[in-house]
Amino acid sequence: MRKLIFLLLFLAPAIAFSQEKGIQFVHGLTWEQVKEKAKAENKYIFVDCFTTWCGPCKFMSSTIFPLEEVGNYFNDKFISVKLQLDKTEADNDEVKSWYATGESIAKEYSVNAYPTFLFFNPQGEAVHRVVGGASDGPGWIKRVTPAFDPEQQYYTLIKQYEKGNQSPEFLKKASVAAMEAYDEKNAAVLSKAYLATQKDLYTKDNLEYISKFTRSSKDEGFALLLKNPKKANAALGEGKAERIVKGIILQEEVFSRIAKNKDQEPDWNALSADLGKKYPAFGEEVVVEGKVRYFQYTRNWEKFAPAVMSYMKKYGSGVSPEKLNDFAWTVFENCKDMTCVTEALEWSKRSLEGNNNPMFMDTYANILYKMGKKDEAIAWEGKALNLIPEGGDRKAYAETLDKMKKGEKTWID
Repeated sequence: MRKLIFLLLFLAPAIAFSQEKGIQFVHGLTWEQVKEKAKAENKYIFVDCFTTWCGPCKFMSSTIFPLEEVGNYFNDKFISVKLQLDKTEADNDEVKSWYATGESIAKEYSVNAYPTFLFFNPQGEAVHRVVGGASDGPGWIKRVTPAFDPEQQYYTLIKQYEKGNQSPEFLKKASVAAMEAYDEKNAAVLSKAYLATQKDLYTKDNLEYISKFTRSSKDEGFALLLKNPKKANAALGEGKAERIVKGIILQEEVFSRIAKNKDQEPDWNALSADLGKKYPAFGEEVVVEGKVRYFQYTRNWEKFAPAVMSYMKKYGSGVSPEKLNDFAWTVFENCKDMTCVTEALEWSKRSLEGNNNPMFMDTYANILYKMGKKDEAIAWEGKALNLIPEGGDRKAYAETLDKMKKGEKTWID
């Protein structure tokens, strides 16, 4: 009988784990019944908004939710619900019965990143929102605790703003909460309201704030960073203002065009002329990087290699460590021209200046290995592995290190 019960629980909705320990998710109820149950038991409601393809969602369900300490915390306080927001052929009847509710909740609460966790009070009113999981039980409980504090509850803060709370301190706090909750619409509104209360936007605190909240050319900070990069960089660091501006231009002027017509290569000359007029200081560089990104996106490696080398030769001095690593790894995986691989090694080496990012080290080690520098590669991969904390993704690094020691390829030809 015990095995039969386990089997029935295992066959619940996709990734809807049930266990003796850990969070006990309810099944067989409608959303209205869940709210009635929460009200009757005077418990909050915890809704795990997930998709079947989301890696972090699977990690939370398989590793964090089953923990005894997590279950002890949640089961006493919450009615817990799993809400699958994608649709698959494997969906059972219970998952299907929640399709309409899922679409309604996702729309009402702007769920566009996964996992998103929604929290409702016993009256069924949304009070808090958390996006992204945690690496361990205590970390997860710490992220959830603000759901019970009106001073920290996300949706409670939004309601305070709607009721007229316009103090600078509150607006700053609420806008940061919106950003952390991946609520871009409210983040933009609140940050604009906060900046309107500031007499001097060029203070260090305000410039750091602006750098975090400037996401589009419509944001107030965009014009400020575009027109006065040197003044902004004095507080933000060399090249930071330019990187923010160029990233936005690239997204709005290049990526958006590519997305509209994925099968046709953009008219680079026309785009260059257009951006040269609109953004004379950055237009040419954005177009050159746009070519790199387009060939990377379309997996046209023959054109990608010369495009990325041309870009790096002309503009590489201002490239961020993250971009250096991205380009270097792409070359490692896809470019057969060893001249390009040799160039990528230098980019990867630069990405490590001033930091000990194990992912960047892994890139550097793999490129060294591909160039035949086995011993040096093994040393760097071992260093990267040792920097991964317990519970982290050590497996992939260990497998790469093992292949290097055995003389096996770490890339696919």
